[in-house]
Amino acid sequence: MNTKDVLLDLRTKNGMSQEELAEKVFVTRQAVSRWENGETVPNTETLKLLSGLFGVSINTLLGSPRTLVCQCCGMPLEDGIISRESDGSLNEDYCKWCYADGTYTYSDMDDLIDVCVRHMVNENFTEEQARAYMKQRLPELDYWKRYEQLGDNGEFEAFKKKLVEEINALQIEGMPKVEKLNALVGQFVNLAYPLPSGAAIRFLDDGTTYLGTQLESEFGGERCFGVLANMDFILVCTYEAEGKNPELILYKKR
Repeated sequence: MNTKDVLLDLRTKNGMSQEELAEKVFVTRQAVSRWENGETVPNTETLKLLSGLFGVSINTLLGSPRTLVCQCCGMPLEDGIISRESDGSLNEDYCKWCYADGTYTYSDMDDLIDVCVRHMVNENFTEEQARAYMKQRLPELDYWKRYEQLGDNGEFEAFKKKLVEEINALQIEGMPKVEKLNALVGQFVNLAYPLPSGAAIRFLDDGTTYLGTQLESEFGGERCFGVLANMDFILVCTYEAEGKNPELILYKKR
């Protein structure tokens, strides 16, 4: 679609009149009308406002002239998985797993390859093929090319190490020691835990990226331990395959 069609579609899907959209991005109704007629396009600053308002990339607003790829892991980017800066604005260079709230979540290429390979293997793509592909692909991406410039001198890795120490110090029965924490997006791990009242509660924000891992129980059986954490809390739970029948074990403020 062209920009005029994208803007019209987004405005109508969000139930806004031209006047309401104009007010939210600080332009006149006539300006919105000219965009939707294809007479003009929003300027750069207005595109940023529209991106934040509708939760889509500027690339989408412009009719997707570019194929967006995460410059850390190489994943094709769609609006739902594009990362955000600490102010909530979209960063169209990275996915939510590799960059979250202004922070790069991977500083070790081998760690990232290990995580990606687990999701790439299938009947037509072996682990060896996936690993070879990632080892060739990642050095071509901007983040790894400019790692010395973009890195944080190990600060985030130090934070993850401290979290791992805090989690292991909890000594939860049946849970193996945590060795690594990976980036996990809330919408994929935001389980609803049952309460004694019969209600269920979720503790996470679907759009936020957390650190976490899954561990097999030392007791055996089908249930796994799930660990999630960030600067504010540590959460430990158990669940069956695909997150079924979750049980909250611990929720601790940090």
